[in-house]
Amino acid sequence: MRVKSNDSLVLLVLLLIGAIFGSLIGAALGDTVPILNFGKSIGVDPFVVDLNIIVITFGFKLSLNIAGIIGIVIAFFVYKKL
Repeated sequence: MRVKSNDSLVLLVLLLIGAIFGSLIGAALGDTVPILNFGKSIGVDPFVVDLNIIVITFGFKLSLNIAGIIGIVIAFFVYKKL
């Protein structure tokens, strides 16, 4: 199967939606099923570059929990079915 230019964009959007919905479900059900809310954060703390004319802040943080990972896996299977 040839990969079209839109296929990778569709995959990225589906994975992002799966991670968001999975994390929301994990946060909502975190009290009843605590394992879904377990997760880790990785990233770079924000740092500031002050150029006296403009101030730029850089930073990146990725927080995933178990439910978010399950959402990503489900989104990948949905993509494979398309």
